[in-house]
Amino acid sequence: MARMTAARAAVEILKREGVTHAFGVPGAAINPFYAALQAAGGINHTLARHVEGASHMAEGYTRTRPGNIGVCVGTSGPAGTDMITGLYSATGDSIPILCITGQAPTTVIHKEDFQAVDIASIARPVTKMATTVLEAAQVPGVLQQAFHLMRSGRPGPVLVDLPVDVQQTEIEFDPETYAPLSVHKPAATRAQIEKALAMLNASHRPLIVAGGGIINADAAELLVEFAELTGVPVVPTLMGWGALPDDHDLNAGMVGLQTSHRYGNATFLESDFVLGIGNRWANRHTGRLDVYTAGRTFVHVDIEPTQIGRIFAPDYGIASDARAALELFVTVARELRDTGGGLPDRSEWAAATQERRARLQRRTHFDDIPIKPQRVYEEMNRAFGPETRYVTTIGLSQIAGAQLLHVQRPRHWINCGQAGPLGWTIPAALGVAVADPEASVVALSGDYDFQFMIEELAVGAQHRIPYVHVLVNNSYLGLIRQAQRAFDIDFQVNLEFENLNSPELGVYGVDHVKVAEGLGCKAIRVTDPAELATAFEQAKKLAAQHRVPVVVEAILERVTNISMSTTNDMGNVVEFEDIATEPGHAPTSIRALKI
Repeated sequence: MARMTAARAAVEILKREGVTHAFGVPGAAINPFYAALQAAGGINHTLARHVEGASHMAEGYTRTRPGNIGVCVGTSGPAGTDMITGLYSATGDSIPILCITGQAPTTVIHKEDFQAVDIASIARPVTKMATTVLEAAQVPGVLQQAFHLMRSGRPGPVLVDLPVDVQQTEIEFDPETYAPLSVHKPAATRAQIEKALAMLNASHRPLIVAGGGIINADAAELLVEFAELTGVPVVPTLMGWGALPDDHDLNAGMVGLQTSHRYGNATFLESDFVLGIGNRWANRHTGRLDVYTAGRTFVHVDIEPTQIGRIFAPDYGIASDARAALELFVTVARELRDTGGGLPDRSEWAAATQERRARLQRRTHFDDIPIKPQRVYEEMNRAFGPETRYVTTIGLSQIAGAQLLHVQRPRHWINCGQAGPLGWTIPAALGVAVADPEASVVALSGDYDFQFMIEELAVGAQHRIPYVHVLVNNSYLGLIRQAQRAFDIDFQVNLEFENLNSPELGVYGVDHVKVAEGLGCKAIRVTDPAELATAFEQAKKLAAQHRVPVVVEAILERVTNISMSTTNDMGNVVEFEDIATEPGHAPTSIRALKI
């Protein structure tokens, strides 16, 4: 048997589990692992500027390609606590990432030693497993179990905490005979699928709600096939956006209180049956449940059995991986079609959804100075094609982007959905660009999200990771300001100030161009909407030429209220801005506007 340190065994296991890249920050308590990482070779490493940033990079990396598992590494104490936000984010959206932390020696963990903290207990509520390994001989088994858990059932993150003496202890381990554990995913039975399909066939105006579980299961092509076989229109959730191309004739638009389309909500309210696959009925999708469920029959398919019935009781529930379920849905639907008359004709209902899509649109074309945000997304639709991978987290920028941008492929809208931490966008975009170096990666941030982890731009400059970052700057916490309207306040959300070093900014405060350039990146500021298209083209060229992040900052009007419900009622979304009333108002819409 080969003898090696537990740290070296850990690295060898990572390689055999398919890991080729890690993100992190070294420190005293994790240095033995880093020494093994260097000695073993085969795993590239990106040095983050903040360990929370490393955790978000790992998440962006995982989300980009099927089978990826992002790895983030940090030392003891605050490194682990800083990565808790990343673990929470990954848990909320069912994303597997592996967090490896160093720890004080086993003999002094309980003695309040320097940077000794019970990180496993802290991380346990936001992981599938969190453990401090006290016996070196257990390191291989713990990591084997970690990868098994991350991939099995509902995917999610794991934290493995390695005391420094455990890392350095020699153990017997044969990497050549190591094998990953078999992955377990629940699968629907044929009887379950037949019952669900019979319920769908009995309806008159059915919809499929396609959640992020379809993308996690790499099952988008099966969703498209099933929708086309049955003729049933599809509502993608925010996390499932891209599972069906936006320009597909069965795409009915998104539904909800914020990241929704006028036509999507209108169609949903006309439906009588909903088949949810890989979705969790998030509250910003459903709003008031009495409105959402009234007059509709629901079937819910989800990989996590306890998710079924958590938000409301469906009429029928199936615990299944989305891919396994869709394979059977396609098989049974194809058999019904081939027997003749087994599938209802949905063409009239599907056509009605596209009619609404053509008539119920929001206006994007404005020539105002300062720039209205809608115009930014219009120009983004022109500048960035279907191969673009969009990355964003939260705020009015994300909400308006989801309402107005177009996504044509799975894993091309990479959005932190459940947790929504500010600062997520820059490091996640770097993780995406590392995972797919040839991709067109475009990040989208408001000014506060951008400032939260702005130091991570230096990572892109140091490691030559190019992408374009669209920064919409109104010097406000815009979403919170809009929410404060309900309290008749505008309190502690205003970011404006006169920058003594950049008087040309007026009251727009932070000079993001100077900061981005100081961190080694390129940046362009745009104040006239007519200059946006040129700026985006220039940004793409600069990113390709210099292999660094390029920021395009659009100076927006200070206050814009983006369409959303103020009553938690998806049937009562307020259109604060002008809607489209003539074709020139929405020139990049998927369907030409009908008056």
